[in-house]
Amino acid sequence: MEDKKSAEIKIEIDEQTANGMYSNLAVISHSDSEFVMDFIFFHPQSPKAKVRARIITSPAHAKKMMFALKDNLAKYEAKFGEIKETALQTPKAKTEYYN
Repeated sequence: MEDKKSAEIKIEIDEQTANGMYSNLAVISHSDSEFVMDFIFFHPQSPKAKVRARIITSPAHAKKMMFALKDNLAKYEAKFGEIKETALQTPKAKTEYYN
């Protein structure tokens, strides 16, 4: 029986990326081969919002991210209590592309 060795990956992050970017709205779409996740900051007093980051990934990685997020939400709620859903409705988005 062959021993499976786990590969260690060194991950680097630059300062700007490490600072992160706040998002309070996500638009997720997909095709047969990829998922596209747009992360947006929507200000309630503004009728317009811009995509701050776009992540494109495979369906398999999207599913792995879903499980990781579900696991982290469960750990968060175990420590801090249930996250209450707000009564706020997500605004309808109209996508505009700029070159």
